Amino acid sequence: MNPAVAAVLAERGLSVDDHEPTKFDWNLVEESDVVITMGCGETCPVFPGKRYEDWPVEDPTGQDVDTVRRIVADIDSRVRALLGSLDERLEPR
Repeated sequence: MNPAVAAVLAERGLSVDDHEPTKFDWNLVEESDVVITMGCGETCPVFPGKRYEDWPVEDPTGQDVDTVRRIVADIDSRVRALLGSLDERLEPR
């Protein structure tokens, strides 16, 4: 885990002490409804019927903490918007 990312997440009350990043794999994608990548491009597995979004997010590697805070805030905003769009799709009509 990137130490600057871990520090920024800790500021937000999110502990990453026991976290191991999850590798992208076929089974994970096959079981998902929505697949979000961050600069993955053509190397990701693609299954028909899945919703795919590639978010152009800056790489936090080697960045200062203020830049990492901005990157984390960007991802947080995107996740909240995604969750909002999923909630709208789940409400009965």
